[in-house]
Amino acid sequence: MKSVVMCGSSSFASEMRDFSERLKNLGAVVYEPHLYRASGGVWSEIKESDRKYVALGLTHDHFYKMRMADVIYVYNKDGYAGVSVNMEIGYAVALNKPIYVQDENDAEPCRKALFSGVVKTPEELIKFL
Repeated sequence: MKSVVMCGSSSFASEMRDFSERLKNLGAVVYEPHLYRASGGVWSEIKESDRKYVALGLTHDHFYKMRMADVIYVYNKDGYAGVSVNMEIGYAVALNKPIYVQDENDAEPCRKALFSGVVKTPEELIKFL
Protein backbone atom coordinates (compact mmCIF):
# COMPACT_ATOMS: atom_id res chain seq x y z
CA MET A 1 0.00 0.00 0.00
CA LYS A 2 1.26 3.42 -0.90
CA SER A 3 1.14 6.44 1.36
CA VAL A 4 -0.50 9.84 1.22
CA VAL A 5 0.20 13.13 2.96
CA MET A 6 -2.68 15.43 3.81
CA CYS A 7 -2.37 19.15 3.11
CA GLY A 8 -4.94 21.79 3.91
CA SER A 9 -5.96 24.75 5.97
CA SER A 10 -6.29 24.41 9.74
CA SER A 11 -9.81 25.78 9.18
CA PHE A 12 -10.66 22.31 7.88
CA ALA A 13 -8.83 20.38 10.63
CA SER A 14 -11.83 18.35 11.75
CA GLU A 15 -12.83 17.39 8.23
CA MET A 16 -9.25 16.49 7.30
CA ARG A 17 -8.95 14.27 10.39
CA ASP A 18 -12.17 12.47 9.44
CA PHE A 19 -10.91 12.00 5.87
CA SER A 20 -7.56 10.69 7.18
CA GLU A 21 -9.23 8.24 9.56
CA ARG A 22 -11.37 6.84 6.77
CA LEU A 23 -8.24 6.40 4.61
CA LYS A 24 -6.44 4.62 7.45
CA ASN A 25 -9.43 2.32 7.92
CA LEU A 26 -9.08 1.40 4.24
CA GLY A 27 -5.45 0.41 4.88
CA ALA A 28 -3.57 3.50 3.68
CA VAL A 29 -0.52 4.96 5.35
CA VAL A 30 -1.48 8.58 6.06
CA TYR A 31 0.85 11.39 7.09
CA GLU A 32 -1.03 14.28 8.65
CA PRO A 33 0.06 17.86 9.23
CA HIS A 34 0.55 19.07 12.76
CA LEU A 35 -2.09 21.79 12.80
CA TYR A 36 -0.76 23.85 15.67
CA ARG A 37 -3.80 25.98 16.43
CA ALA A 38 -6.27 23.22 15.65
CA SER A 39 -4.50 20.88 18.08
CA GLY A 40 -4.86 23.29 20.98
CA GLY A 41 -1.76 25.42 20.54
CA VAL A 42 -2.35 29.11 21.02
CA TRP A 43 -0.17 31.03 18.59
CA SER A 44 -0.52 34.28 20.51
CA GLU A 45 0.94 32.64 23.61
CA ILE A 46 4.24 31.93 21.87
CA LYS A 47 6.80 34.64 22.42
CA GLU A 48 7.30 36.72 19.28
CA SER A 49 11.01 35.82 19.25
CA ASP A 50 10.13 32.08 19.19
CA ARG A 51 7.37 32.11 16.55
CA LYS A 52 9.79 31.94 13.63
CA TYR A 53 11.32 28.75 15.03
CA VAL A 54 8.00 27.11 15.78
CA ALA A 55 6.79 27.91 12.25
CA LEU A 56 10.08 26.66 10.78
CA GLY A 57 9.82 23.40 12.69
CA LEU A 58 6.23 22.80 11.64
CA THR A 59 7.04 23.61 8.01
CA HIS A 60 10.06 21.31 7.84
CA ASP A 61 8.15 18.55 9.63
CA HIS A 62 5.46 18.69 6.97
CA PHE A 63 8.02 18.84 4.14
CA TYR A 64 9.58 15.67 5.57
CA LYS A 65 6.17 13.97 5.50
CA MET A 66 5.71 15.12 1.90
CA ARG A 67 9.03 13.52 0.93
CA MET A 68 7.97 10.27 2.62
CA ALA A 69 4.55 10.05 0.93
CA ASP A 70 3.83 8.69 -2.52
CA VAL A 71 0.84 10.96 -3.14
CA ILE A 72 -0.15 14.45 -2.00
CA TYR A 73 -3.80 15.13 -1.12
CA VAL A 74 -4.95 18.72 -0.77
CA TYR A 75 -8.14 19.18 1.20
CA ASN A 76 -9.15 22.43 -0.52
CA LYS A 77 -12.80 22.72 0.47
CA ASP A 78 -14.63 25.16 -1.80
CA GLY A 79 -11.36 25.61 -3.72
CA TYR A 80 -9.60 27.32 -0.82
CA ALA A 81 -5.82 27.03 -0.60
CA GLY A 82 -4.01 29.45 1.70
CA VAL A 83 -0.40 30.56 1.69
CA SER A 84 0.99 27.42 3.35
CA VAL A 85 -0.96 25.13 1.05
CA ASN A 86 0.31 27.05 -1.98
CA MET A 87 3.85 26.52 -0.73
CA GLU A 88 3.14 22.81 -0.20
CA ILE A 89 1.74 22.46 -3.73
CA GLY A 90 4.91 24.03 -5.16
CA TYR A 91 7.07 21.71 -3.06
CA ALA A 92 5.05 18.69 -4.22
CA VAL A 93 5.65 19.71 -7.84
CA ALA A 94 9.39 20.04 -7.15
CA LEU A 95 9.31 16.52 -5.67
CA ASN A 96 7.45 15.27 -8.77
CA LYS A 97 4.61 13.90 -6.63
CA PRO A 98 1.06 13.48 -7.92
CA ILE A 99 -1.31 16.01 -6.36
CA TYR A 100 -4.96 15.15 -5.84
CA VAL A 101 -7.45 17.71 -4.57
CA GLN A 102 -10.86 17.60 -2.92
CA ASP A 103 -12.45 20.43 -4.92
CA GLU A 104 -11.95 21.33 -8.57
CA ASN A 105 -13.30 24.86 -8.07
CA ASP A 106 -9.95 26.57 -7.82
CA ALA A 107 -9.92 30.15 -9.09
CA GLU A 108 -6.15 30.11 -9.71
CA PRO A 109 -5.52 28.56 -13.16
CA CYS A 110 -1.76 28.16 -12.68
CA ARG A 111 -2.29 26.21 -9.46
CA LYS A 112 -5.16 24.20 -10.93
CA ALA A 113 -2.95 23.13 -13.84
CA LEU A 114 -0.67 21.31 -11.38
CA PHE A 115 -3.35 18.96 -10.03
CA SER A 116 -3.33 15.30 -11.10
CA GLY A 117 -7.01 14.86 -10.37
CA VAL A 118 -10.04 15.64 -8.25
CA VAL A 119 -10.90 13.06 -5.60
CA LYS A 120 -13.87 13.60 -3.30
CA THR A 121 -13.74 10.59 -0.98
CA PRO A 122 -11.18 8.34 0.70
CA GLU A 123 -12.69 5.43 -1.22
CA GLU A 124 -11.82 7.18 -4.49
CA LEU A 125 -8.34 8.17 -3.34
CA ILE A 126 -7.43 4.66 -2.22
CA LYS A 127 -7.66 3.58 -5.88
CA PHE A 128 -4.65 5.80 -6.67
CA LEU A 129 -2.51 4.31 -3.91
